[in-house]
Amino acid sequence: MKIGLQVSDFTWPGGAPTLAADLRRVAVAAEEAGFARVAVADHLWQIPANGGPESAMLEAYTTLGYLAACTSRVELLTWVTAATYRAPALLAKCVSTLDVLSGGRAWLGIGAGWFEEEAHGLELPFPPTAERFARLEETLRICRQMWSDEDKRFDGEHFTLERTLDSPGPLRRPPILVAGGGERKTLRLVAQYAQACNLFATPELERKLDVLREHCAAVGRDYDDIEKTVVLPMDPGPAGENVEAILGELQRLAALGIAHAHTRVLRAAEIAPLELFGDRIIPEAARF
Repeated sequence: MKIGLQVSDFTWPGGAPTLAADLRRVAVAAEEAGFARVAVADHLWQIPANGGPESAMLEAYTTLGYLAACTSRVELLTWVTAATYRAPALLAKCVSTLDVLSGGRAWLGIGAGWFEEEAHGLELPFPPTAERFARLEETLRICRQMWSDEDKRFDGEHFTLERTLDSPGPLRRPPILVAGGGERKTLRLVAQYAQACNLFATPELERKLDVLREHCAAVGRDYDDIEKTVVLPMDPGPAGENVEAILGELQRLAALGIAHAHTRVLRAAEIAPLELFGDRIIPEAARF
């Protein structure tokens, strides 16, 4: 079991003047504690659960480029990008650039998108649900083509590219994580295009995994080739009093085939609990 960290809230005590230093401290502490991945949320406005549009938010790929310079081992990704935020070729180039500059540590985390208020406020595309999923699928196809040796035309329903040139290309083909538990569309896209899925650790988890297995069988994909990840809140407590409960939940998830659990830090003041992850949770989790 691997543990990942998401930074999703940038309203920190020092404000913008200390944000770069605070973010560096969080990323370095996570890497030193043994986290496998560090992610940032990909929004231009903060989401309602973290304070709403007036709260601080950083652009994701600029932030990941900064984190690439601050770290040397952790893999880097968004958790996750809405497919409608950037033209597919631009998104592919953002991720391949991150991969080159990080020494081959970039992932693409992506979903269909959901934050309608943000999209309307900033005049970002936000088509109906069916079209968002169609655009997501074409984006996945374009990214895969741009990260291959196929420099040729792409013709889709929503996007047409004269060439899929990407120079320099990524050091490795960035793995793709498709987030969401939609049983008819999202998990089908995982089976067809992704190296990882992301689900929530709810009572429905086992059924979602069974549905993914069915989609894999339908498209001839080996179910075991897909990394299963979950979002899992993990608060070890000020003195580590919750560690055993967290380890018990991680062990249960590992028995279901979950290979990666992703938690989040909200503010720089929460660096201290990362040490508990490094001292106790991460070494134990690695055994599951």
